[in-house]
Amino acid sequence: MLWVKTAHLLFVIAWMAGLFYLPRLFVHYVEGKAAGEDTRRLVIMAHKLVLFAAIMGLLASFFGIWLWLGYGLSGQWLNAKLAFVLLLIGYHIQCYRYTRELERDLIVHNSLFFRIFNESALLIVVPILILVVVKPF
Repeated sequence: MLWVKTAHLLFVIAWMAGLFYLPRLFVHYVEGKAAGEDTRRLVIMAHKLVLFAAIMGLLASFFGIWLWLGYGLSGQWLNAKLAFVLLLIGYHIQCYRYTRELERDLIVHNSLFFRIFNESALLIVVPILILVVVKPF
């Protein structure tokens, strides 16, 4: 099961890398658009990154379910973690929606909004990390 746990951690890290960087692309897009710059490359990058993150998220989920089946429910911390994981999946879905808006040039939010949105992922990940490492209950 340690190999499964390693794979789970690897794909979670890759998923988080995508989710942490994607909103930065939204910031650069909005600021570039306002400055009259060519933003087509940012749209392509966002499209590829959201798909990469989705694949990594699916693989992380697959290995996470495998771990759950192997270890079972080992405490209430896992239920709490899964609730935050659902929030993270919702965050990813919202990133996908913003990417689709980007591709259609329909973004209505400003760069400050996306800067704050970018940090909100961290507010979801930190409790997950605390729950997994500390297992407070």
